[in-house]
Amino acid sequence: MSWPHKKLELLASSERYSFVGGPFGSKLISRDYVDYGVPVIRGSNLNSGRYLDMGDFVYVSDSKVREDLSSNLAKPLDLIFTQRGTLGQVVIIPDDGVSDRYVVSQSQMKLTVDDAKADRLFIYYYFSSRQAIERITNFTSSSGVPHINLTVLRNFEVPVPPLETQKRIASILSTYDDLIENNRRRIQLLEQAARLLYKEWFVHLRFPGHEHVKIKDGVPEGWEKKKITDVSETVGGGTPSTKISEYWDGDITWVVPSDITKNDCLSLLNSERKITEKGLRKSSAKMVPAETILMTSRASVGFFALMDYEVCTNQGFINIIPHEDEMRMYLLFNLMSRIEEIRSNAKGTTYPEISKGRFRDMGVVVPPRLLVNEFAEFANDIICQVRILKRSVLKLGKVRDLLLPRLMNGEVAV
Repeated sequence: MSWPHKKLELLASSERYSFVGGPFGSKLISRDYVDYGVPVIRGSNLNSGRYLDMGDFVYVSDSKVREDLSSNLAKPLDLIFTQRGTLGQVVIIPDDGVSDRYVVSQSQMKLTVDDAKADRLFIYYYFSSRQAIERITNFTSSSGVPHINLTVLRNFEVPVPPLETQKRIASILSTYDDLIENNRRRIQLLEQAARLLYKEWFVHLRFPGHEHVKIKDGVPEGWEKKKITDVSETVGGGTPSTKISEYWDGDITWVVPSDITKNDCLSLLNSERKITEKGLRKSSAKMVPAETILMTSRASVGFFALMDYEVCTNQGFINIIPHEDEMRMYLLFNLMSRIEEIRSNAKGTTYPEISKGRFRDMGVVVPPRLLVNEFAEFANDIICQVRILKRSVLKLGKVRDLLLPRLMNGEVAV
């Protein structure tokens, strides 16, 4: 069955400013930001989920809104689209009581849907589909930062099945997303539990039996002060020539920093690009064992991941292989608790980078083996559970993405 199509602007609410973009030019600049007031929606608030990320707002004053930005407001349950930058992003503003109004930045557009004509979740899912994203990118300006304009979005034609059908389609797809989001929350709680236990035992020094241990020179008796180089090997990476096609699209996992910065947990399951055996031999990339601590060391410094099989990385990493397996989890969470220290050791004029030499020279306090082993047992179990949940997230996402276009095209009855 093929649904009729309508221009998106015909599904907008009849209220004033229901379908608008961000302010022009100097109406909103960084000098306008204040410590509190009306939240401004920027690109950093658009993520891979259904709803706006509420954790990274800047604000403008009420007076600024009244004077210059009253036509650029959004409210809970509005849809937000990316206008420039990472095109194809769309989210819904949650109705969670954080704010009753938001300012749309220059890089976003917002739509208030007429509830009598369309279901906002249905519209969200349509614009999340690969088909819609490809259509949007076809309208992209070819010069400068990729962008589309409000006119393109207003005239964008979308399938419009009967309203009840829209709601059933959205409900089916939401079931998958609810499971995905639940798994992601469980991942966050698991990793938080490991971080909190590390902090309790090794920062606050309330480890098992701490009442009977004396503190000497700032550390518990029996703990040793060492350097990173004393407890681990550090390995760099490299990039095969991108001009030689036979180095690429092989079966060797080759990790770049964006693989980790875009990942939402410590467990990294795959990389975006692969290289060949010849590409590995002809570059400075080196294979590192499963469970190596992968740490980004250039530009985006101090992001971490573990993979459960042998991989290699580009040059934007310091890959940390503990001399003793039992030290892996202690060392990982130790480094994660010292990200600011690591970043402060990163130097460079073009972008910050921490050298292997400077990193190796950083100190690390090593607790007794029994305590390290006990923490390793706990944290290893956490990582195993995280991997299971992460794989489930990816499988659910694949099923949803396969089902989405078939529902949208009327191929699957609902």
